[in-house]
Amino acid sequence: MPFSHHSHSGQFCLHANDDLETIVKTAISKGMETLVLTEHMPRDQETDLYPEEIEAGRSTDSLFETFDDYYQEAKRLQSSYSLQIDILVGMETDWIRPASENIIGSLLAKYGFDTVVGSVHHVHGIPIDFDRTTYERARNVSGGTDEKLYTDYYDAQLKMLEAVRPPIVGHFDVIRLLSNDPDASLKKHDVVWSRISRNLSFISSYGGMLEINTAALRKGMSEPYPQGEVCQEFLTMNGEFVLSDDSHGVGQVGFGFKRAVECMEGIGIETLTVLQRGPVTRDPRFPGVFGRAVLVKDLAKHAFFQTPRTAASSRS
Repeated sequence: MPFSHHSHSGQFCLHANDDLETIVKTAISKGMETLVLTEHMPRDQETDLYPEEIEAGRSTDSLFETFDDYYQEAKRLQSSYSLQIDILVGMETDWIRPASENIIGSLLAKYGFDTVVGSVHHVHGIPIDFDRTTYERARNVSGGTDEKLYTDYYDAQLKMLEAVRPPIVGHFDVIRLLSNDPDASLKKHDVVWSRISRNLSFISSYGGMLEINTAALRKGMSEPYPQGEVCQEFLTMNGEFVLSDDSHGVGQVGFGFKRAVECMEGIGIETLTVLQRGPVTRDPRFPGVFGRAVLVKDLAKHAFFQTPRTAASSRS
């Protein structure tokens, strides 16, 4: 019964590990019924390359070539393992600036994705979840405080949401990760919370879903993305949730799911949505993909959740 709606591999992402087929085989061995493949979209400006990409001699052209290779391999795996696991092929957006909309649009037109995870990893064109140094650079541009950077992050997120309307919204509050107090309540800043509520309302209005993303747990945070108070706010809007491990290697497949279930039960999330391929369409942009409801209490009874699982921390 386990499932994940967000994943990466070292074959197509330099800050991840292991090849994509090994990731799929690991998911199967752990009893997953649905795995959504969501490698990062390519970026079109050399200034947006990460240090490991520069060190490896990558260029923006090669990023597009690698992404094409990813899509072809993902479709092959989707077909090859169709009797063992339902694989959905998608991508994770990197909203860096308003012009990112053009790249995302061209990728959606070119490839037959099953879904998209809409994420923001940059504010003012600067990565905010890469390391503390770049986080502080972005914060300084915003005005020097976490509150001001959070405000700019949620404004950038809204632009992404309005332009892309992603079925799945990735790590909604990842901006907390490298802040001075990652586990602090987001409600303590009225200007930030008003933007959070605004964004959640927009997500609910078009039928988007928040992912319960366990990457936060392996990075040392006390609960998955997003914080419980954010989830509770989304519940008041009849919002839907999916479950994701955001794995970057075989050791992270399904990591933190037991803790995630405990958090969801404490928050009051009773139902998760699982995306699947079939005869019904949820979003006309992604034909043949629908959402099935799964009760969290039933998920908690699955054998997968009865034994502790651990994984080493990673950047993403």
